[in-house]
Amino acid sequence: MIRLHVHQPLSAGAALAATLGQSRYLTQVMRLKAGDDLLVFNGVDGEWRCVVAEVLKKGAVLRADTQERPQTYGPDLELIVAVVKKARVETIVEKAAELGAKRVRLTITQRTNADRVRLDRLDAIAEEAAEQTGRLDVPVIDEPVKLEAILDRWDDGRRLMFCDEAGGAPVASAITEPGPWTILIGPEGGFSPEERERLRSLPFTTAVSLGPRILRADTAAIAAMTLWQAAVGDWER
Repeated sequence: MIRLHVHQPLSAGAALAATLGQSRYLTQVMRLKAGDDLLVFNGVDGEWRCVVAEVLKKGAVLRADTQERPQTYGPDLELIVAVVKKARVETIVEKAAELGAKRVRLTITQRTNADRVRLDRLDAIAEEAAEQTGRLDVPVIDEPVKLEAILDRWDDGRRLMFCDEAGGAPVASAITEPGPWTILIGPEGGFSPEERERLRSLPFTTAVSLGPRILRADTAAIAAMTLWQAAVGDWER
């Protein structure tokens, strides 16, 4: 069944105005008409079965009927990734949403050299991935911030899994507690010696290895999240 993310409160009988883009998708792409059902979620009120109440020239109107699932959230996993080329950033955001990350924080490192970031585009990709995967929330996408600034303001209660191409412990043996955790993925040129030295000196950081091969940023992000989920995530549910 079609799933749609909305920003409006959900309750029995609530009327929901789909955006113009959502209305076109529902009525022109998926060919829904008045009386057809779909599932809707907003990240707060769970998942609701809705019906297409009206199809107007300016958009579709939905009506919430029954709650299908109460609100739940995935593991407390965040991803920090250095900005890379546009297509690879988009892949990272999409796969982060699919793999259960609740937040993607873009960062600028000393060796970052990449395209500009369109947050609206990344938000749309995260939203679409959440709709398709069945999760009940959409990951937050943060605008790029310098890595040193992120580390300066770090919450000491959160562990940082630092994927170091210079070597580290295997993820399965290094990650034993469920969280909260953040995974850090560097730029195409790797971290600078100064960045690596600081990261390894921090008390909340765990340096890990993703194997003997040098991975591109998007591959590394997917591999790291997969290994984390297998070690302490929600894949056993």
